[in-house]
Amino acid sequence: MLFLGFSSGLPFLLVFSTLTVWLRQAGIERSTIGMFAWVGFAYSFEFVWSPVVDRAQLPLLHRLLGRRRSWMVLAQLGIALGLARLAAAVPATQVGSMAATALFVAFCSATQDVAMNAWRIESVPESLQGAMVATYSVGYRIAMIAGGAGAIAIAAGFGWQLSYGTMAALMSVGVLTTLLVKEPEAPVTRAEQGREIRVIEWLERRAHWPKALRSLGEWFIGAVICPLTEFFGRFGTRIALGALALIGLYQLAEFTMGSMANPFYIDHHYSLEQIALVGKVSGYTVGIAGVFLGGLLVARVGLARALAAGLLLSLLSNLSYALLATTHSPTLLGLGIANGIDNLALSLEGVALIAFMSSLTSPKYTATQYALFASLYALPGKMLEGTSGFVVERVGYAHFFLYTASLCLPAGLLLAALWRRIPRVKVMPEAARMAESAERIDAGAG
Repeated sequence: MLFLGFSSGLPFLLVFSTLTVWLRQAGIERSTIGMFAWVGFAYSFEFVWSPVVDRAQLPLLHRLLGRRRSWMVLAQLGIALGLARLAAAVPATQVGSMAATALFVAFCSATQDVAMNAWRIESVPESLQGAMVATYSVGYRIAMIAGGAGAIAIAAGFGWQLSYGTMAALMSVGVLTTLLVKEPEAPVTRAEQGREIRVIEWLERRAHWPKALRSLGEWFIGAVICPLTEFFGRFGTRIALGALALIGLYQLAEFTMGSMANPFYIDHHYSLEQIALVGKVSGYTVGIAGVFLGGLLVARVGLARALAAGLLLSLLSNLSYALLATTHSPTLLGLGIANGIDNLALSLEGVALIAFMSSLTSPKYTATQYALFASLYALPGKMLEGTSGFVVERVGYAHFFLYTASLCLPAGLLLAALWRRIPRVKVMPEAARMAESAERIDAGAG
């Protein structure tokens, strides 16, 4: 899981944060850079094709590797191919082609995540899921250091082409790991998956339909409709919609400011070496600590309080950037503080949100429901992030970061409205065990 977490985290910054540094250094307008955030819609709509990844069998690869590993390898090879294509691109003349390639990489990355989550859940018993998630998170953070600080440092010394070419080669870590691990046994057969009462009733009413059409309908109802109706039936429409809204708005501020952080560094005359050292290495190191802190807060003070702590840190993070933007000679200390708070907020929010989304899923539909939540959480933020460059052009960085700070308020109001409901939702055991694993790792490091 450490190496698979690395494989999952590596492409993320390379099509978002790191790519914005390259584009801004090449003189691309901030309004155009901001629209690159819409590449993230590939992650937001992964629930659309997650049933296909869950059930479809790839020709040849399925026979050689099995259901989960075949999709993982295919996605990893796609990521490597896309990163290699970006390495050969020239921003000044091929910005449109770069956007299309970044979208392809994001699509392959989201597909890898869908297959990898299913592999993790099916590979080990419930008692080991916490350790799997914690180890995955550490690998993911290490990959973000590589895709952030590592890629920028290589670019500073040898150019962006070699930087992205190196990152493409690093995807071999995921490919080799996937080839070496075992294919898990499916917990239920395909026939058992179709035994839903709703599916049987639907088929009985359409016995006169052609067999192919009935099979397609059977699959769609079992894979898509049943998980949705179960979720709304279990919580009620009002609470279910409120929970979905909170998921979508919780990281709104962090997503909206995301694409403008690196252009802000460039426009305030930080060098690539300074961005790599202070903004990436130290920031992501703090982020790893934030993963452990988030797990401990969920276990010790409760899910609602952990969600609230994440929001408060996000607010403080955006306000610190607004303050940094008002200084005429930004310092490395100021950059380190602002970026450190931001990474701490991102990590704490991420763990709290994962625990919250996990608490909403039914064991019967874990994969499909979680894919829906994971797709939803970034959608509103990515829509606003795509307009962030226009806002900066209009009002400047200081007012822009004040605007992003204000985006914490909608989630705060929703959290307050749902506060009494959240403690009644049982957090899945793996979230608590993740916190316990983090505590043991932290104690060992001390």
